[in-house]
Amino acid sequence: MSFGFCFSRVPVVDVLVKNLLKDLIVQCLLRLKEPSVLLRCRKDDLQLVEHVLDSAAQEYADKANVDPPEIIVDNQVYLPPGPSHHNAHDMYCSGGVVLASCDGKIVCENTLDARLDVVFRKKLPEIRKQLFGQVVA
Repeated sequence: MSFGFCFSRVPVVDVLVKNLLKDLIVQCLLRLKEPSVLLRCRKDDLQLVEHVLDSAAQEYADKANVDPPEIIVDNQVYLPPGPSHHNAHDMYCSGGVVLASCDGKIVCENTLDARLDVVFRKKLPEIRKQLFGQVVA
């Protein structure tokens, strides 16, 4: 069971998830700087994403001093569902969004898993030092 699945049943957390998704979309838009983008999300998150699209586009437009972009939600291809203890080896996505330019040449992956991977890679030297100590050359 994914966090998005559990949390979407709680109204207060539903608001937090909507705000998180909006912020993730705005971050991608600021990186892509495209007038039209394709957005992919988990099928479970589709309604939440659609709920925040207009406000995310407007927030981006205000920050970048441009017209709001056209955001096309991909209703054919979704990000994988959240992790499950039933199928531990299947592809999964804990939530977030992936935005791409319409030609697909520029992609901004802003999923929770991708963000966690970035943090893990940045902290790897520190983790290595904690596990193995200072290596003297």
